[in-house]
Amino acid sequence: MNKTFSYDLLAGMPLIGIMRDLPEQHVKTIAEKYYKAGLTCLEITMNSPNACEQIADLAALYAGKLNIGAGTVCSMNDLEKALRSQAQFIVTPIVNEEVVEACVSESIPIFPGAYTPSEIYKAWSLGATMIKLFPAGDLKPGFIKEILAPLNFVNLVPTGGITVDNFTDFLANGAKAVGIGGALFPKDIIQSQDWDALSAVFGRFVERYKAYIHNG
Repeated sequence: MNKTFSYDLLAGMPLIGIMRDLPEQHVKTIAEKYYKAGLTCLEITMNSPNACEQIADLAALYAGKLNIGAGTVCSMNDLEKALRSQAQFIVTPIVNEEVVEACVSESIPIFPGAYTPSEIYKAWSLGATMIKLFPAGDLKPGFIKEILAPLNFVNLVPTGGITVDNFTDFLANGAKAVGIGGALFPKDIIQSQDWDALSAVFGRFVERYKAYIHNG
């Protein structure tokens, strides 16, 4: 049985770091820096090399400390592999009804990807935990508020193009969390193995969120 997803961890630091195609030999080091910085949720995409092994390793190492999930889950085959690897939450780039319904039936948090109001409502009506608003790169934070005016019962997680400079704007407009990839895991820093610089990147996100909460 997969270890239980902690909603408290997500609520306390509503950032989901998306690890896609990172050098496998550095994944544990990156996760350690991530955890020590005060971040709480990590998603490893299923189209990364040896994703299942990475998910299983981190789920075991950080049980109760980090939520470890599987991203880019596009099929039931992907889902089955992710759950066997002890993924605690599932993220998809699309609305695959079979995947969503399977997660709902097993009480596994599922964040399907949707973009239009119709897609968002469809995913939510299937029982999704949160909706990954994707791609959010070209959207203004105010788009969240506009969507939530008629669909105020939906939990949105904008993903794509989110940076340290704009993520709190999305939260301020009603997003429940944000998904962040490249801005959290700069490839040049990781390739150079400058772990102090990576810790500083993580720290900037944490401090920006703390300032946002303080100024609330």
